[in-house]
Amino acid sequence: MHSTDPGATRIVARQLYDGVDQGLRPDCILEIAQGRITQIRAATAQDAHDPGVREFDLVSPGFIDLQINGAGDTQFNFEPDVPALDRIAAGARRGGTAYILPTFITAHGQDYLRAIAAVRDAISDGVAGILGVHLEGPFLSHNRPGIHDPTAIRALNDQDIEALTSADAGVVLLTVAPETLPDGALARLTAADIVVFAGHTAASADQIATAEAEGLTGVTHLFNAMSQITGREPGVVGATFASHSLFAGIIADGHHVDWRNVAIAARLMPDRLCLVTDAMLTLAGEATEFDLHGVKITLEDGRLANAEGRLAGAHISMIDSVRNMITHAQCSVPQALRMATINPARSLGMAAEVGTLGTGRCATLTCLSNDLEVEAVMIDGKFPDETMT
Repeated sequence: MHSTDPGATRIVARQLYDGVDQGLRPDCILEIAQGRITQIRAATAQDAHDPGVREFDLVSPGFIDLQINGAGDTQFNFEPDVPALDRIAAGARRGGTAYILPTFITAHGQDYLRAIAAVRDAISDGVAGILGVHLEGPFLSHNRPGIHDPTAIRALNDQDIEALTSADAGVVLLTVAPETLPDGALARLTAADIVVFAGHTAASADQIATAEAEGLTGVTHLFNAMSQITGREPGVVGATFASHSLFAGIIADGHHVDWRNVAIAARLMPDRLCLVTDAMLTLAGEATEFDLHGVKITLEDGRLANAEGRLAGAHISMIDSVRNMITHAQCSVPQALRMATINPARSLGMAAEVGTLGTGRCATLTCLSNDLEVEAVMIDGKFPDETMT
């Protein structure tokens, strides 16, 4: 007999990916109380028939998106406030994402302080799924601006370091061009538990190695807006592949990175590659165009770009990214799920809290059908979107 708390939520997983094992565990039941998993055990024939039990074909740790600019017709840069974060998180959940780092891209001066304040307030207000904030810029390279406003890109200074290290807004992920930072700045940031990624950077492989020694954790959207591998200079991409510890976000939408390069990255760094959406407001929304820094961005055939064809974020969900890794990068289901769960958790230094499933762990789940459609997302033992269940 199995003892069961009558107040517990019970979920039957016909297949369970726990973020720890390399494969899928068949026919498990998860018992959940007070936002935690109290037990995972083999399911019996009776379990699925018990009142109140929910059954799903495949249950995974909740997906974690390190880089999402917007969703649900809401862009974080345009509306850095709590209601906007609630809408973005809800839009992300439609694609299976449980936790997000809402991403605020390059803006003038210390405009990023508004993003930090919004995230701090959202966490305080209990908005579901907000882990912290991702600040992508403004401390980037003028040689690799991408779609960022080049007039707002600038150098990091002591005032910025003070603001960032006192943010108190969950985990802070900061994307910088490390070659532009003042001496000692990166070490000061990482000493204060800021997670620093390299992105929009023309750094050499040696400069990345130096930054890694000072605490650099990873790179933002691998292959995009960074120096590439050449015969005599590995660049940021080569330095990331050669590293034993650097993580990398990758946009697996078929537009940002050739599928062959995605597959190479998956083979070389299966435990360090993190799926990110880089999604804009069109995700889970109705808009098909918007203005960014006065530039018109249009969605066409799943691709967001300006009139010259320069990419401007992405229009893809996490579950689409997972399916693409299976279809185009020859990943198994567990390998693809790893890149959406435990890998991003580890990149943030949060593997003890999120990204895996086990007794005593946080009950945050992404629940899928056999054909990898999202059926429900649970966050801290609750389903924020009851219509999904």
